[in-house]
Amino acid sequence: MRLFKFFRPAPRTGARWFALILGMTIALSALAINAAPATAATFTNPPNLHFQSFPATPPNPQLLALRSPELPADTGSFVTAAVDRVGPAVVRIDTERTVSRNIDPLMEDPFFRRFLGEDLRSLTPRQERLRGQGSGFIIDKSGIVLTNAHVVDKADRVTVTLNDGRTFPGEVQGTDEVTDLAVVKINTKEVNLPVATLGDSDAVKVGDWAIAVGNPLGFDNTVTLGIISTLKRSSAAVGIPDKRLDFIQTDAAINPGNSGGPLLNSRGEVIGINTAIRADAMGIGFAIPIDKAKAIYAQLAKGEQVSHPFLGIQMIALNPEMARENNSDPNAPLIVPEVKGVLVMRVVPNTPAEEAGIRKGDVIVQIDGEGVTEPEQLQNLVENSQIGQILKLKVRRGALIKELAVQTAQLRDF
Repeated sequence: MRLFKFFRPAPRTGARWFALILGMTIALSALAINAAPATAATFTNPPNLHFQSFPATPPNPQLLALRSPELPADTGSFVTAAVDRVGPAVVRIDTERTVSRNIDPLMEDPFFRRFLGEDLRSLTPRQERLRGQGSGFIIDKSGIVLTNAHVVDKADRVTVTLNDGRTFPGEVQGTDEVTDLAVVKINTKEVNLPVATLGDSDAVKVGDWAIAVGNPLGFDNTVTLGIISTLKRSSAAVGIPDKRLDFIQTDAAINPGNSGGPLLNSRGEVIGINTAIRADAMGIGFAIPIDKAKAIYAQLAKGEQVSHPFLGIQMIALNPEMARENNSDPNAPLIVPEVKGVLVMRVVPNTPAEEAGIRKGDVIVQIDGEGVTEPEQLQNLVENSQIGQILKLKVRRGALIKELAVQTAQLRDF
């Protein structure tokens, strides 16, 4: 008992130790609660307290790219869809024709024959086989192929090769040089043929997509993309005065061998037939509007001649300013009326125009009561008439106004 009495603390000292131990216990408990994970409990902010949250560090995009399981699948494009729709109907057309070559006149000269010998003369080729290539497209399951007239011009043999490699002999049913259109028939032998869908060229607008398909330079199944650059570009403006067409102009690449191939819109419909390129211009091509082909291909398929009425004149547009400038020149070959119309520059001999009394220097201002101011306008009016139809022309000849009647004739007859 004395021993315990020796260690008994003073009354105030025991209370102090108890308070110290109790405080340390409370402090350790608080630290343990703060160190617990945030997910261990859910806290609700008091209504009057607001805490600002800070975003986590943004992930590294390169690491995200590496973690990406795969890229999204390529869904293709409207060009792919258009070509898939029409491509199988596009064909390659190979042609052959025999050309006779004149013998060099030197070989006929007795003097040279004496020194060069008869054997050399006999080796001179008299005939030559020429090969050509173009494009076309099938427009009917019976085997009707549409192409350019110049592709099959004077061909002795025509071979049509389909997109899948099948080959058929072709027969030229009809050609029309004025519109540069031709129809070739292939013997299908009851084979199912792909057919191109024909569109509406009158609905085409400048700026629309244009897809050219064909076999340029011998490279089969070639596709180029561009836009419609302009519409109703006359054949005279293009530099082809012997044609009667208003072309579709496009910047889609058209190269030799593309001739006869289709020009497509974004829906895969044929809106034109590729036909011409300008050697002096890059990125400019021309196509025949498909509506023109739809109007005459049935005649060509039957071997019929397409009507092209004509008068027989060469002409330019005239306005008062041009006339005054011409008339003020003392060396001008003729004095022209200072009016707006179509000036006759030449009358072709033995044509309806000559028979009707049209003269060089006349200014045509009306046809059948309709005013004309451009050569293209006059040509379209004549083209839309009938062979043998009487057209009434109103012309200015100097200070005189004359009424002339012209009977149209078929262009090929002259």
